[in-house]
Amino acid sequence: AKWKEPAKDALDTLTLNAIDLKPLDAFTQLDYMPFDPAIKRTCSTIRAPDGSVFKVTKGAPQIVLDLCKNKAEIEDAFNAKVVDLATRGIRALAVAKASKVGSEDASSTAGDTWEMMGILTFLDPPRPDTKSTIERAGHYGIEVKMITGDQQAIAIETCRVLGMGMNIVTPEDLPTGDQAIGSRVLGQDYGEIVESADGFAQVFPDHKFIIVEILRQKGWMCGMTGDGVNDAPALKRADIGVAVQGATDAACAAADIVLTAPGLSTIVTAILYSREIFQRMKNYVIYRIACTFQLLFFFFFAVTCMHPSLYWDGFDAKYFKMPVTALVIITILNDGCIISIAYDHVKASRKPEVWDLGQVFIVAIVAGSIALASSLILLDLGLDSHNPHGWFAKLGLEPLDYLQVQAMMYLKVSLSDFLTVFAARTHGPFFSRRPGLKLTIAAIVAMVTSTLLARYWPLPDMEGISWKLCALTWLYVIIWFIIQDVAKMIAYWCLFLTSTGFASQEREVADRKRQLQRSNRQSLTRESIRRGKKVGELVRPSTRMPSAPSDVAGAMTRIAELETVIADLKNSLRK
Repeated sequence: AKWKEPAKDALDTLTLNAIDLKPLDAFTQLDYMPFDPAIKRTCSTIRAPDGSVFKVTKGAPQIVLDLCKNKAEIEDAFNAKVVDLATRGIRALAVAKASKVGSEDASSTAGDTWEMMGILTFLDPPRPDTKSTIERAGHYGIEVKMITGDQQAIAIETCRVLGMGMNIVTPEDLPTGDQAIGSRVLGQDYGEIVESADGFAQVFPDHKFIIVEILRQKGWMCGMTGDGVNDAPALKRADIGVAVQGATDAACAAADIVLTAPGLSTIVTAILYSREIFQRMKNYVIYRIACTFQLLFFFFFAVTCMHPSLYWDGFDAKYFKMPVTALVIITILNDGCIISIAYDHVKASRKPEVWDLGQVFIVAIVAGSIALASSLILLDLGLDSHNPHGWFAKLGLEPLDYLQVQAMMYLKVSLSDFLTVFAARTHGPFFSRRPGLKLTIAAIVAMVTSTLLARYWPLPDMEGISWKLCALTWLYVIIWFIIQDVAKMIAYWCLFLTSTGFASQEREVADRKRQLQRSNRQSLTRESIRRGKKVGELVRPSTRMPSAPSDVAGAMTRIAELETVIADLKNSLRK
């Protein structure tokens, strides 16, 4: 018999410890139906000592009430009691007995005559860290919606305690499983309802899948948490399914992430880590494209357009080229900087990240073009160093031979590449966020090595340049790096103004509107908590408002209607 098994939860413990269990040995359990989330109840068929057979069921109050023969007589008092408990955050399970049964099958109700026996009450408060987790999620642009099979009043009270909005939708506003199968217009038909809701109550397992599907059809990146078998379809359908600690094997198999510790705060931490990783990947791509653009097009234009022999007869080379050894060293040192990007100091964005190759490509080309232009200009000045009226003469520098021009350009190209990583890693000025220690060390080592090689090149294919020219090359590169950084910021600014590579302005407006509505509902929540009010007391009559509703559903409807005048409502609440 079930009463001889160890207690599985707090309710079992309460029930089994409330009475002496020895008299129960005279009863025989004939059939047992475990809790089924589809019908939200469990049931047993029992034979009494006198030989009579009866059934006992325990489950969701509204489900058990529908079984009772005297539903019409007790419905009002029953619902009032359940709602009163719910407004205080107390959950309830109804218990009913069928003295007359149609069959011994516990899963069948045909021919059964059910009578309500009473209500089991219990508290199931959220974990202590749940509220702070939801607040952190909202801070980083994540909308949290609650999905529960509990009554609407319980869901509203839970949302109130957690500081969420209290617009709770019930299944009457959602499609059924048969309507949703294969439908491509769920987002179009039900998207506004689901997007504006703060939570969903009294749902069945198929509703969880439907809610996720509606959000995905509306273009949202959707995550789902769950622990039961009935959560598996929604976990599988969501973009990211998260099985919490203690989840069933089915839920773990369907999920993308399985938590091994209690609580949900790990999810927000994982989101922040993923955004930081995304930032580093994005910085790497911008840096890689910009450097490749500079190198490839510099040598292309240098070979095709810059002919050293045309600048000065003393240059033997018909085409400008750089030793292969120098190119290999640039590549090796570049790779060192690239590896260190994985350890860069980044800050998780306040909004979810999206891959936008158009934006990445435009910013990288702008940064690479500035570096390319500065390299071609310096090459022109170096090849023109024998001109008595050129810039080298005006600065009092000695004319360069061809091997020294190569060394100078090696230093310039190397420094430009290494400094580009600092411009690529931020949207604002390069100094707006400190770089990671390993990235800084890698860049310093690369730039110092390049400078020493330009000064003391050990091979005969290039000739080292003076310290003075090294210093002037550094100064030249830094000036152009600042120009490159400013050009990058202008590129981001122009992309933002034109919405190129960003979410459409219509979507931004819709998001702001929805966020304002949610913020308004959360403000009411915080005010009600501050005043110690119950859910049914959230709206009070005032000189600016018509009389307040007396029931929970009416209160929720009134809150939705008052969204447009929420500023006045807040002022009245503060008085």
